[in-house]
Amino acid sequence: MEPVGDPREGPSTERAFEEQTIPPWTEQVTPRAVVASLALGAAFSSVMMNLVFTSGIIPTLNISAGLLGFFLLRAWTRLLDKLGVSYEPFTRHENVVVQTCVVACASMTYSGGFGSYLLAMDHRTAEKINTGQVSGRNVSEPTLPRMMAYYFLISFVGLLAIVPMRKTMIIRHRLTFPSGSATAHLINSFHTPNGAMQAKKQVSLMIQSCLGSLFMSIFQWFYSGGPLCGMAAFPSFGLDAFNRGFYLNLNGTYIGVGMISPYLINVSMLVGAILSWGFLWPYIETKNGSWYAANLQEGSLRGVNGYKVFGAIGMILGDGIFQLVVILVRTLQTMRHHQLEAAETLRSFSDVNAVPRNTLSFDDRRRTQVFLREHIPGTLAMAGYAALALLSTVAIPHIYGQVRYYHVATAYVLAPLLAFCNAYGTGVAETNFSAQYNKLVILVFASWIGHRNGGVVGSLVVCGIVSSVVSTASDFMSDFKTGYLTLTSPRALFVSQVVGTGIGCVVNPAVFTVFHRFYEEAGNTIYQVPLAKIYRAIAVIGVGHVELPRHCLSMSVGFFVLALAVCALREVAVHCRWRARNFIPSVTGMAMSFLLVPAVAIDMCLGSLVLYLWTRSDRDGAQVFGPVLASGLICGDGLFSIPYALLARYDVTPPICIRFVAREQNEKLDAYLATALAN
Repeated sequence: MEPVGDPREGPSTERAFEEQTIPPWTEQVTPRAVVASLALGAAFSSVMMNLVFTSGIIPTLNISAGLLGFFLLRAWTRLLDKLGVSYEPFTRHENVVVQTCVVACASMTYSGGFGSYLLAMDHRTAEKINTGQVSGRNVSEPTLPRMMAYYFLISFVGLLAIVPMRKTMIIRHRLTFPSGSATAHLINSFHTPNGAMQAKKQVSLMIQSCLGSLFMSIFQWFYSGGPLCGMAAFPSFGLDAFNRGFYLNLNGTYIGVGMISPYLINVSMLVGAILSWGFLWPYIETKNGSWYAANLQEGSLRGVNGYKVFGAIGMILGDGIFQLVVILVRTLQTMRHHQLEAAETLRSFSDVNAVPRNTLSFDDRRRTQVFLREHIPGTLAMAGYAALALLSTVAIPHIYGQVRYYHVATAYVLAPLLAFCNAYGTGVAETNFSAQYNKLVILVFASWIGHRNGGVVGSLVVCGIVSSVVSTASDFMSDFKTGYLTLTSPRALFVSQVVGTGIGCVVNPAVFTVFHRFYEEAGNTIYQVPLAKIYRAIAVIGVGHVELPRHCLSMSVGFFVLALAVCALREVAVHCRWRARNFIPSVTGMAMSFLLVPAVAIDMCLGSLVLYLWTRSDRDGAQVFGPVLASGLICGDGLFSIPYALLARYDVTPPICIRFVAREQNEKLDAYLATALAN
């Protein structure tokens, strides 16, 4: 959409919509929007659940949800028009409501810990890392009724925690919230003639890539009829490298995530995979029987897996602590700067007329007026937070006996402070540090509750409380920014968040149950759940009940110090504007590769390569259609994940087996088959 407006005020977006009446919030949340949100929310939840079970890397959903919401409702209104049925016009406000509702539902797969703290409680994860705590109070199985009750108690509190801060962040400090702003500009462009044509092309590309990825997944399944069989792993780098996990997977999910993730993250994961899986782990395996016992289970923390998990934890904690300090300093500096700037330009924010007319553009004046007109009382939000927190404080100890009411109450006292810090950081530079907060919460509460009282599960339960508030608050504030830039009522946004969260509390546990049953199957290597292993290992450290292999702790401390050094070097490089700053790897990206087979990083780098070549040949096309193509690849592979899990659950075996073997093995096999046929 090409902004128009008064040359004296600069380009304007809202003048293109000036003649359109803004509907009241009750007409922005429509039944058709709720139905579309339910359908898209269930589909996106399935796709995201597949991601948290495999890589643990979650791309942003806002743009894809806005695009598909536009497509569904525009298709519905056109169908009614052809049938001669009267209908209300489809507006950008309704588009924002659908996007907000879908994201609220699907983002619960991450903030709800379905691939991290919830999964870390069960016996299967405990067996995978083999800490000796596979029963008793330090294990809790995720049953469907318990999950639904738990999420209905904790998921709505975060919505109320940040509402009193919306005017401060959106109007007073005018934080950018990059993903929310990008979504708003996209939705604004959809509802103009040129934007509608572009949206049609984007939807067409997304459907094609989705179907292509889906059929590729089905095709690969048909050739996986036995152990080590399938077309999903090509030994492109030789069989020795293949046995170490270095091969082409051609997985639509990983390629799509690689196209969305920054180049630095993908390359960092590949570097980490080469250093760890290519050199470090093979060296440690030569110490079998010396540094650790030779007869341990494959996933035991007392063996090689201990070096992997605690090495990753050391790097992630080092990176997280450093970044928390940096973002705290930057946030304080930014807040101080905004306060000084606001004191010079604004006299009062309770009335938009108090804003000096020469300091705000037409767009800002109109958006501020709408944003403040249908406000949500801060006192009501705070009272609602207190009431819901009190309800959870009473009820959660009855659901999880490992926690007491004072543990839950402490979490709810701490959560708003962390939520504000995280939302502010997200608004400044799209830096969401909820995962770092989670790890610190687990360590503190695991130590407080203790091993004998079930501190492993108890700390994970409290982590869920804090994570829900912190993640939901930052996501909701980003949606407020989208609503501000599209003139969508804050009340409509709040209602759509509540509806989406309610849908998520039902849909996500149901989807998780399907994935969890497949995850429990012995010998399954499809779902690597790296975050669940990390979260449980941190909880085990917190309760002080773990026996580590030789030199494991020293290596973890070394990785921790290395992470601090790399982070400090990057900050210095950015501050001094060194050219080499873009080549300093991401610590967390390298750490994640410790737990994921190198094929994941290879596929993600393949996605980066596709986007890079596309950008070189057509920068504008790659910018507009790249995220759409990536989203289609992710969705197509994710849509097959539930049928795949159900087929495996009911022992439906693919009809064909394809295996890659060395030439010598193939000659022996041919000789054996020839002898067998001759007899």
